[in-house]
Amino acid sequence: MKQTPLTRRLGEQLREKLGYILLFEIADPRLELVTVTDVEVSKDREVANVYVSADASRYDEVMEGLEAAKGRIRSLVGKSLGWRVTPELRFFIDPSVDAAERIASLFSDEG
Repeated sequence: MKQTPLTRRLGEQLREKLGYILLFEIADPRLELVTVTDVEVSKDREVANVYVSADASRYDEVMEGLEAAKGRIRSLVGKSLGWRVTPELRFFIDPSVDAAERIASLFSDEG
């Protein structure tokens, strides 16, 4: 999604809200230790791509939990942000965190 300064700011607001919601308002054990790494909001605010990070062995479990809780999460987001349109949430795993950990472990093994 092409980002503008406005959509970046909205994405940051949404990322903070989603982090709070996942931490304090969703009780699904599959969603423990999940981090929202980035959010891209479309220009019309209809869709938000949400990128999350978790332990690599839990990817399938985390995605199942997010899909199961998607409606509740969207409802909570709508109530807390007060936007005219609450975006459809599309969740994706962000593999960049795993790549960074692999690179860091390679450097630490050499030292």
